[in-house]
Amino acid sequence: MTYILVPVLIVLMGLVVWSLVRGIVAFMQTTRAGLEGGDEALLKMQMLQNRMMFNRIKYQGLAIVVVAILMALGGHK
Repeated sequence: MTYILVPVLIVLMGLVVWSLVRGIVAFMQTTRAGLEGGDEALLKMQMLQNRMMFNRIKYQGLAIVVVAILMALGGHK
């Protein structure tokens, strides 16, 4: 079971980093769109930023669950 969960954990950690970077980029673009005065572009970037940050939280939660399972399995050996 550990051989399956460790790669899953690595993939989830990669997704957390990807979502974080993408959310930060969207945040920077939101700031630029706000300064340039594009309301539609601003709304689009804010929605992307919110979606990426929610994805980050979701992937972190799943990674915590996998770590908890690994710890529970490791305690019984």
